[in-house]
Amino acid sequence: MDIATLLGIFIGIGLILVSILQNSGLDLFVSAPSVMIVLGGTFAATLVAYPVNELFRMLGHFIRVFITRKSDLYELMDTMVSICSIARKGGVLAIESKLNMIENDFLKKGLRLTVDGKDEHTVVTLMKREIKQIQQSHKDGWEILNDMGKFAPAFGMVGTLIGLIQMLASLEDVSTVGPRMAVALITTFYGALLANLVFLPMAVKLKRRSAAETLEMNLVLEGITYIRKGVNPRFMKETLENYIDNAAGKKIKKEVEEEARKGTPKKAGAARGPARPPGQAPGATPRPAK
Repeated sequence: MDIATLLGIFIGIGLILVSILQNSGLDLFVSAPSVMIVLGGTFAATLVAYPVNELFRMLGHFIRVFITRKSDLYELMDTMVSICSIARKGGVLAIESKLNMIENDFLKKGLRLTVDGKDEHTVVTLMKREIKQIQQSHKDGWEILNDMGKFAPAFGMVGTLIGLIQMLASLEDVSTVGPRMAVALITTFYGALLANLVFLPMAVKLKRRSAAETLEMNLVLEGITYIRKGVNPRFMKETLENYIDNAAGKKIKKEVEEEARKGTPKKAGAARGPARPPGQAPGATPRPAK
């Protein structure tokens, strides 16, 4: 169970409820029509945008937001190094008796293919194909949640417009203007709350977990390659340690570069290409210097 996800949702809802109760009652923020417009509209738009089978697959990813499997890359590396040592001493077939003790399914699958005598190209191709399939599945999941985070505020505005139309239609009764305006704004509140506390944060979490799982699977693929080649276990450990450290370093560097790119304005004329010499027509071949 991922405590951080539940804790974040509970803290967010709790602080909002406390701020509401300090100035009014909860009944002022409860509106069944607003809930139907925001939730119903969001799910209806999602059904329009995506096939039903992708939505059913997304439910599995939604569960993964709350339930996660702990993975220690260095522990996984040590497991592969010990397997490499066994294979180096007794041959590849010697690791067959150890397969049932391996917890990582992807590693077990790669070793099973190796023990069954599949050539290296076949093993690498099958494992890379599975990595791409899982990456695409994860991408579908976080894209759906990200789009739901866009749909919810939009339908909040739709509900607000409906409420304003109803309010303007009965302006002769001034006493109803305030209550109707409050109900009209509740749908915007619901849409913003769902988008920024549920859908968008969950999309971010799924994206980060997909990156972590991809790193783990690529590490396993590297380990399988070394085991098949029968390299020195000490060399294998040093190489995989560098792989893990470099992957983490590249991730941090990429995040820093993205933040710098967002904060740096584009220079005018940066995409125009090199300047032409005076008198040269556009697209003409530069004249060689005499």
